[in-house]
Amino acid sequence: MSELFIVGTPIGNLGDITFRALETFKAVDVIACEDTRHTLELLTHFEIRKPLISCRSQNEDAAADKIIELLKKGESVAYASDAGMPGISDPGSILAYKVRQAGYKVTPVPGPSAFATLVSVAGPGGKTLVFEGFTSPSPGKRRKRLRELMGCGDAFILYESPFRIVKLLTDIADIDSSRRVVVGRELTKLHEEIVDGASAEVRDDFAARQSIKGEFAVFVSGSNNTKLSAENTDN
Repeated sequence: MSELFIVGTPIGNLGDITFRALETFKAVDVIACEDTRHTLELLTHFEIRKPLISCRSQNEDAAADKIIELLKKGESVAYASDAGMPGISDPGSILAYKVRQAGYKVTPVPGPSAFATLVSVAGPGGKTLVFEGFTSPSPGKRRKRLRELMGCGDAFILYESPFRIVKLLTDIADIDSSRRVVVGRELTKLHEEIVDGASAEVRDDFAARQSIKGEFAVFVSGSNNTKLSAENTDN
């Protein structure tokens, strides 16, 4: 039966691939991916050979139409972004929507996510958690959005590149130097690092480094959870 599978893939450690993801890749007729070269490396590692087609943010709308044509022919398709779950700061949402609107089944195959990975170790942040993803590269727009997020009082998660992480942490510290942040660098990879502390302290840590590499996920606690309460730390 024609069906689209949205497949989660490792964010770094290949050991995090699920049995279900591998079986899905083996079973489908075609695999669509954000970057064919990246996904080819993953599939080659697990000795899987399938036709690949590109479906990235720049061509997702047109690629979705091509995938629908494949489904019309009775073929099944799996979609994988470069890392993690498609649709979370990655392509995939437009594809899933258009395929479902065309009348075909869209099945999620859950997998790793930098968002969920960091939340699992970040500690208390408040009742509500907001996922913001990447902020604007424009300093003015970034600071404006951070003020809005920090002003609402809820915890939130950001993604950032190594080239702008110090700028992001500086903006957070300028708004509230005592707000607790947890920075996850290279999550699940060999050089994984998790830094927890007041935003000014964490900013100073990264600002003092001679070089910064890797991808980042940043947890910012809610305004009422700047520090763990004595009750929490005693238990």
